[in-house]
Parts: sequence; structure tokens; C-alpha cells
Amino acid sequence: MPRNSQQLATLQRTVIQCERCPRLVDWREKVAREKVARFSEWEYWGKPVPSFGDPNARLLIVGLAPAAHGGNRTGRMFTGDRSGDWLYRALHRFGFANQAESSSGDDGLQLKDCYISASARCAPPFNKLLPEELRNCRPYLLKEIELLTNVRTVIALGNVAFDTVVDSFKALGRTSLQKRPAFGHGNQYNLNDRQVLICSFHPSQQNTFTGKLTEKMFNAVFEKAMKQIK
Repeated sequence: MPRNSQQLATLQRTVIQCERCPRLVDWREKVAREKVARFSEWEYWGKPVPSFGDPNARLLIVGLAPAAHGGNRTGRMFTGDRSGDWLYRALHRFGFANQAESSSGDDGLQLKDCYISASARCAPPFNKLLPEELRNCRPYLLKEIELLTNVRTVIALGNVAFDTVVDSFKALGRTSLQKRPAFGHGNQYNLNDRQVLICSFHPSQQNTFTGKLTEKMFNAVFEKAMKQIK
């Protein structure tokens, strides 16, 4: 097993035990206890959701945070919600996932050449994170960036993820960007001489139901990513 694989696994075990943000701890556990009618038979995960994927990945995807009844229920990023339906369809289409569905942590999904992380690992109330909560969670992503040495392209899903990625690379001294560039769907920036950042609208229901993000637009982001990692 590659050394970084063991280190990433150790890091994710640490993530699962995290209680740095009392507001998020209270919320994720409340949701797990009270559930919703359609998932009343589920035993919710109700803990921080670890990142996962290929330790040798050339593509890193950074989202916002687990959904209350998605990742917070299933224990896996983008699993069991409509955002995940969009993401894994795209990943399967471009060869990064062995299947196009992600319904539970034991559904057989495997990622190839791709790693999925997030700005925060706990489901936040109303999908809104406080600045200090983002700061508290940042060290986990910093360590992942250090360990994922083959990454060539980062896709940021949404404005918060975009800011998180730029700030993280700045904190690590790994970007020549002097100021945070503008977020815009499809925008692409050189983080340094070997890694690029591509922006995408988040595949949330709010964006996909209103047509702000279409499947064609989402696929175009992954087409850009493919060109960068070849």
C-alpha cells in the first residue's frame, strides 16, 4: 500500500472524530436523530464525513459540505442526494468512477484518478457555514493537498469551495496568485506551474432545477479537466 494511502486513511479517521465546531456537532446529530419521513428506517451517519478516492488521483474535487440527508445520512461525500446524482454521472461519463450512481457507502462505487473532498466535513444548518467553521476544517484539506502529490487539476464546486481552494494553496505557499481571482462557471486559473483550478457552479438542486447549471455546462468542466491531466 502506498505510504500516502495509509496517511490519508489515518487523516480520515481523525476527521470522523472531529468536534471542533459545536454548532455543527449539534446540528448533524439533531438531524441524525430526527431524520425525515422518507429515510425513517435509516441509521444516519451523523458524524463528520471523510473524504475519499484514489490516493494517486490527478483530479481533486472540492465541494461545500455534506448534505443533511445525503452525506450526513450515508457517511460518504455526495452520496444519497441529487447533487451526487449529477456529480457521479459526470465522473462515470469521463472515466473517474466505475458507476454512475451513489446511494450508500456500500454500493460498490470506486473512484479512479479522482479524490473528493470538501470545504467542511459536517452538514451545516441551511447549507451555511460560519467563517470560523471553515477555518476550523481547513487543516484537513491542507493535509490532503500535501498528501495528494499527483494532483494536476482541482475542480471547485461553488464559490465557497473556490475560495477555500485558493486560500488553502496560499496557506501552503503553493500558488503564485497574488489575489483571489473571480469565480465564474468554467473559469480556469493556474495555481502554479503544474496545477490548475477550474470553477463550476455547485450541482445543487437550486442550480440544476432553475437551469443555472445544465448537464452540458457541467460536462464542459470535466472536459477541461481531462485536457489538463492528460
